[in-house]
Amino acid sequence: MTLQTERRPQTGSETEIDLTPQLDSAWITIVWNDPVNLMSYVSWVFRSYFGFSRAEADRRMLDVHNEGRAVVASGVREEMERHVQAMHGYGLWATLEKSGS
Repeated sequence: MTLQTERRPQTGSETEIDLTPQLDSAWITIVWNDPVNLMSYVSWVFRSYFGFSRAEADRRMLDVHNEGRAVVASGVREEMERHVQAMHGYGLWATLEKSGS
């Protein structure tokens, strides 16, 4: 979570500062295609780690295979960093980026 500081126009001799907490914008975890891992293995990783159904895991695996990448998770940066590290642990190429980038 970050704090948004906003300076408001001065009214008299004081300056008001708004310290309203702002939620971090969403981040995504992306798994990229590679020439090493079998499609069945990628689907198994998605089912095992993310808990996707077989159909959902196969759909995302096919996105990786056909489109070169698939978004497999979204959320706060720290959680997406954990997912990226986990995918690396499974031997998959994964990165994170801000959602909407």
